[in-house]
Amino acid sequence: METPPSQQGVVKKKETRGRKPKPKEDKKDEQQQSHSKTIKESKKMQQQHQHQQQQHHQQQQQASVDEKYTQWKSLVPVLYDWLANHNLVWPSLSCRWGPQLEQATYKNRQRLYLSEQTDGSVPNTLVIANCEVVKTRVAAAEHISQFNEEARSPFVKKYKTIIHPGEVNRIRELPQNSKIVATHTDSPDVLIWDVESQPNRHAVLGATNSRPDLILTGHQDNAEFALAMCPTEPYVLSGGKDRTVVLWSIEDHVTSAATDSKSGGSIIKQNSKSGEGGEKTVDSPSVGPRGIYSGHEDTVEDVAFCPSSAQEFCSVGDDSCLILWDARVGSSPVVKVEKAHNADLHCVDWNPHDDNLILTGSADNSVRMFDRRNLTSNGVGSPIHKFEAHKAAVLCVQWSPDKSSVFGSSAEDGLLNIWDYEKVGKKIERAGKTINSPPGLFFQHAGHRDKVVDFHWNAYDPWTIVSVSDDCESTGGGGTLQIWRMSDLLYRPEDEVLAELEKFKSHVVACAAKTEK
Repeated sequence: METPPSQQGVVKKKETRGRKPKPKEDKKDEQQQSHSKTIKESKKMQQQHQHQQQQHHQQQQQASVDEKYTQWKSLVPVLYDWLANHNLVWPSLSCRWGPQLEQATYKNRQRLYLSEQTDGSVPNTLVIANCEVVKTRVAAAEHISQFNEEARSPFVKKYKTIIHPGEVNRIRELPQNSKIVATHTDSPDVLIWDVESQPNRHAVLGATNSRPDLILTGHQDNAEFALAMCPTEPYVLSGGKDRTVVLWSIEDHVTSAATDSKSGGSIIKQNSKSGEGGEKTVDSPSVGPRGIYSGHEDTVEDVAFCPSSAQEFCSVGDDSCLILWDARVGSSPVVKVEKAHNADLHCVDWNPHDDNLILTGSADNSVRMFDRRNLTSNGVGSPIHKFEAHKAAVLCVQWSPDKSSVFGSSAEDGLLNIWDYEKVGKKIERAGKTINSPPGLFFQHAGHRDKVVDFHWNAYDPWTIVSVSDDCESTGGGGTLQIWRMSDLLYRPEDEVLAELEKFKSHVVACAAKTEK
């Protein structure tokens, strides 16, 4: 079995942990040597004791993670309608659904965008995969929990590899034409790719980078994570270490076929042709920004468009601020929410069903929901709800496309929580007893054993999620991709579910009566 390689950063960490380089010994008299030897032995024993304590603590933590995971796996047939587990040799820091390719009786085929973050022994890549998405109530309960953690899923097949210049930190697809994707790497530029027209590459050491179809310029420093595509226009939004938010229109450099997803050709104008194997023969075309927006006092970590307006957007950053912008008004903030959280903000999402509601996730382990009509109180952030169930920094939040009050949050604690703000304040009773679960939390996906760095709801298959974890801490490298859908008994209207269960109960009783005869 192939062992997932470790990341360089992780390897470095492991090399320095508990080990100190030994100083060269000078030739001194025997007494000094003896005294020195005693001190060294004493220090060595202390170091060994510390190292053992550290190892013991790590083993305890891992045992706790493994216990929880074993418990979760035993519940998979009950809690899930479908689940696919796919082992990744290299971790992927982002995962996104692409266009649906075909619909069949029992499953649909759809593109999936992933990446491979490597240690440099092979190139970093942007991966286009084909995914078989099994439909509701098709998979047998006993089958979905019988998977090998070290194996690749038969439902996920690599279709194309693009050799990416630098590691892929984030992938976002253009809603009007999801074969166009934007990527962030450790540079000031945003790279735009037409994944269907890009040549398939073989990722070997020394291979030249694939050539982006378009480069968006405008940041003065690295822009690594904050990236969004507009739902109404072919606009791209980005934030970076230069503390700015930058807006572009892909239309500033496209043909008349720009947003026609049915057009056969590339929507990006090609100024030059790729060489053999997609080698860079001429520099990629670039386009400058429509606007640069200043107001943050630290790195911008995430951005989001208002679902109903291409001119309005928001951003969050390491300055603990949430800022709302309007391109029609100017390049200064429309509203700046100070202390939106008690720590760095990592992520933000704007509700596609109700554009008054904005979600934020933070290093303070919480998710907060803001109403744009009433964002602050006494000069600081005034959320209408705080959602607290994560035990570590929240990395990603996203509203569900299927129900306006439902959203997901993923964190460094390895959990992906599904919340419903309509359930806040409602008592949950089971067998006459009130359950004290965190307000609003109604499902906890515990299938990852390390930090869940990204997830994405599927717009075509209701209640279906793809999620990815970077497993460098738990298994020493690689990642885990999971595609899953909770049982519909958990999210359908209660009266409907109870009626179905009553019908099933009657059926069971009738069957039992027949067998007794």
